[in-house]
Amino acid sequence: MSVNSGERVAGNPASNVVKNATCTFCGCVCDDIELHAEGDRIVKAKNACSLGDWWFRNHTAEHLYPDALIDGKPATVEAAIDAAADFLYQANMPLVYGLSNITCEAQREAVALTELIGGVVDSHSSLGHGPTEIAAQLGGKVTCTLGEVKNRADFIVYWGGNPAECHPRHFSKYTLTQKGKFVPEGRKGRTMVLVDIRETPSAKAADIFLQIRPGKDFEVATTLRALIKNHPVDRQRVEETGLTIERLQDIADRMKRARFGVIFFGMGLSMTRGKHMNSGAILTLTAELNEFTKFVCMPMRGHGNVTGSDMVLRWTTGYPFGVNLSRGYPRFNPGEFSTVDLIVRGDNDAALILGADPGATMPQPGIDHLARIPTIVLDPKVTHTSRLARVHITTAATGISAPGTAYRMDEIPLPLRPALKSPYPTDEEVIRRIRRAVAAKPPS
Repeated sequence: MSVNSGERVAGNPASNVVKNATCTFCGCVCDDIELHAEGDRIVKAKNACSLGDWWFRNHTAEHLYPDALIDGKPATVEAAIDAAADFLYQANMPLVYGLSNITCEAQREAVALTELIGGVVDSHSSLGHGPTEIAAQLGGKVTCTLGEVKNRADFIVYWGGNPAECHPRHFSKYTLTQKGKFVPEGRKGRTMVLVDIRETPSAKAADIFLQIRPGKDFEVATTLRALIKNHPVDRQRVEETGLTIERLQDIADRMKRARFGVIFFGMGLSMTRGKHMNSGAILTLTAELNEFTKFVCMPMRGHGNVTGSDMVLRWTTGYPFGVNLSRGYPRFNPGEFSTVDLIVRGDNDAALILGADPGATMPQPGIDHLARIPTIVLDPKVTHTSRLARVHITTAATGISAPGTAYRMDEIPLPLRPALKSPYPTDEEVIRRIRRAVAAKPPS
């Protein structure tokens, strides 16, 4: 939907209403937002949660930042694209990182550029649910759409996550309080279990809260696997998790009695001790529960289009993140080709950062390395990384002033319906222009 396809507000020609807009703040990717724009700003985001409301109100179509910066000085977009192309063309091991806050169309252009320059392409997945992707490659994944969860799930487990604060509409839009086709009573017809190392605001919504000891997720999941099959377990070892056999036996029995169960698991599981083994234990537990009833699982994804980056990289390279294209074919080896490892070791000699801010989040040795090499940033705002970069290009905000496609955490693609028209180009356009500028140079 174009900017002008919304409904005009009577009496104010500068006002615009876009219905069924899509929020790209978190992995919920809610697509029922009604945006009210006046001039260069969104003044109301009906149906949005507190995080989504902040997201929409803090991105405008105003010309607040320079079109581009080269070595910290204002420049034209054309000059910045030429400089970026030169840096990437001359690099032996360039890194393309971010992807999770741009559209799928821009992600596809980023993969094509990475292949052309013979670099490594990586997303926020290497810092989040990368271990889950590895686990899924090893044993598969039994999953479904969030619509099926809403209409069918009567037993819901949240493990290692805090949706009340991180995904505020998850309860009300997809799982807990919704009245579904086969759960007509809504909240009264559902049981929620929260598994975490501490009591979070999400615990207030839970029927059962299991507080386990840090680093014991694998042991708890493995114990549940044994109990649902009536296999013996060691009481003393189970109690080391912070829970009793009786407590876990009750959960195992409830899981088997459920008509339709689902496990949502977050980074509290995938990025703690065990990593892909933790995710693998959840995926296996889910698969084994299908011997008794219908059970599915789903990772709680963070960034708005991080699922899209996994999908685009899968269908273009065969791997979900951390893909090395330097030999002309894709190679996948987390720990070697993932971003933190690359920049901390200093293996890459140029970096293109797309919709990410590693200068504010990465380990200090990695930040220092990004400051030493030619770093190029595409972002709607001037970030910490922009300030240490050789080149910054300001781009339109995804879903707010840039159209395209984003994937929800259940791997459903959704169209973006921007409410504003940005004075800046889209990420897709800029990446394509950089790729064409590199392609026009003589073969090295």
